[in-house]
Amino acid sequence: MNVSNRVAVLTGAAGGIGRATALALARRHCHLALADIDAAGLAETAALLANLGVRITTHPLDVADRDAVRALPDQVHEAHQRVDLLINNAGVALGGSFEQVSEEDFDWLMDINFNGVVRMTRAFLPLLRRSDEARIVNVSSIYGIVSPPGQAAYSASKFAVRGFSNALRHELEGSTVAVSVVHPGGVATGIARNARVPADAPLDEIAQGRAQAEKLLRLAPAAAGEIIARGIEARQSRILVGADAKVVSLLERLSPVNYWRILKKASAR
Repeated sequence: MNVSNRVAVLTGAAGGIGRATALALARRHCHLALADIDAAGLAETAALLANLGVRITTHPLDVADRDAVRALPDQVHEAHQRVDLLINNAGVALGGSFEQVSEEDFDWLMDINFNGVVRMTRAFLPLLRRSDEARIVNVSSIYGIVSPPGQAAYSASKFAVRGFSNALRHELEGSTVAVSVVHPGGVATGIARNARVPADAPLDEIAQGRAQAEKLLRLAPAAAGEIIARGIEARQSRILVGADAKVVSLLERLSPVNYWRILKKASAR
């Protein structure tokens, strides 16, 4: 897919993988409608793209806000006259076991990580269908392939993104709209530091969990953004981001029931 002079809508663009993907696409001369709940971070991303010769618009957005999501396609169309790419990247993290996580926190995460993807897809699909070649790119996670303990809510949301994306791809087969699902491994973003934690979780347990998570976040966001952009260009249905994602994905295929036992032994060495 040649993304030059195409228009991409990208959520979660204020930092991390979203910002890096925006930069990778802008370098390929793709125009961008950037959305994020963090208006300040969104402005910083736009400033980084200012001299790359593409049209940039910013749209402060909470993907959990139904009315705001419904209003966004008209705003983007007015500014760009078309949409060819929808990249659903916005997401949050929530640590703690299932019994520790409150129902309210579980619902909060699902409303952003999964329902936000569904809302955005429903809102923009009519515009995407007008393109001669369009693509929906939904960012799941390596935890949408494997399910570690302490990540019941997050993993559930990312498995849901994966299942939704795969079914939607089959439903849109033969149309001008294709679907990619992205599974990043450990990318060095602030997701672990910014993760919500149960109110009654012990402080030492929280600190230990964050430290363990930070050790796994090794790939530079810029590298992740390039991998995603190349995956879009190559029309890949599944984009694995990072060597760890590829290894874990293969392990899950070989041992779909006992993979966690193997990973646990390997990490203890």
